[in-house]
Amino acid sequence: MTHSRTIEIVAPSGYPPDPAAAERGLERLRAQGHRVLAAEVAQRRHLRFGGTDAERAHDLNRLADPARELPDIVLALRGGYGAVRILDSLDYVGLERRLVGAPVAICGHSDFTAIQLALFARAGLVTFGGPMLSSNFGAEVVSTFTTERFWQALESPEFTVRESAAQAYEIDLTGTLWGGNLAMIVALIGTPYMPQIDGGILFLEDVNEHPYRIERMLYQLHHAGILARQRAIVLGDFTGGKLSPYDNGFDLPAVVEQIARVARLPIITGLRFGHGADLVTLPFGAKSRLQANADGFSLTVSGHPTLR
Repeated sequence: MTHSRTIEIVAPSGYPPDPAAAERGLERLRAQGHRVLAAEVAQRRHLRFGGTDAERAHDLNRLADPARELPDIVLALRGGYGAVRILDSLDYVGLERRLVGAPVAICGHSDFTAIQLALFARAGLVTFGGPMLSSNFGAEVVSTFTTERFWQALESPEFTVRESAAQAYEIDLTGTLWGGNLAMIVALIGTPYMPQIDGGILFLEDVNEHPYRIERMLYQLHHAGILARQRAIVLGDFTGGKLSPYDNGFDLPAVVEQIARVARLPIITGLRFGHGADLVTLPFGAKSRLQANADGFSLTVSGHPTLR
């Protein structure tokens, strides 16, 4: 059992389509002995968002207030859409001043990737790609895999993710670990919120995207010169895309083969990260070592904020 923590909820994107899931997540965290702050954000509604743009930006900007005690964990309510609307309103100077070097874990995935990109690009903040309140902690059946990996990542100065899926490459690389939702990364190309990362290990996931759309987005990263600056790509879950007879054999493995060839990058597959029930928690901006061979791969991570 992990220590009791103070967990602050933020809602930078959508509101929960299933309010019962958010309530289940809150009840479970409290039952485990955690102190949950700002639970009321789960009740906000504005259009398809979890509050107005100003309210949702304030969720994050209040972390810059030196008069407030910092939580241990800042947990995203859910993804959806809306993070890009508040990027211009975040207090990057204040957040950098208050949070760089602090033992605070900011965690989410999906649309939350836009926040993570911006916080790293503008404030140098290392955050965590990982579970969220509604979809993960509020699931009808909570994944033990997900919760164990969550606390391991937040409480261990160094940890290793291992998968036994056979790989086509034999590699041993080090680099800055970064990534998240593919569509959100592509959406920020050419903006002040896209970090310039050289020698990176880029992890990617997405949901409800056909393989041709995935390939098109990967080509955009390639044509923008971003893939050329990376050392490897690690693919997580790409769920929900539906093939048709017209595809004629064009599927995700065909996309992987094509992008690996044109980008001249090793692409590792089988990472449990994305919109499935089981997902690892990965620090965005941490140091990492990626090893892979025919027996699987391992990703060892360090240099991220660690809860005391």
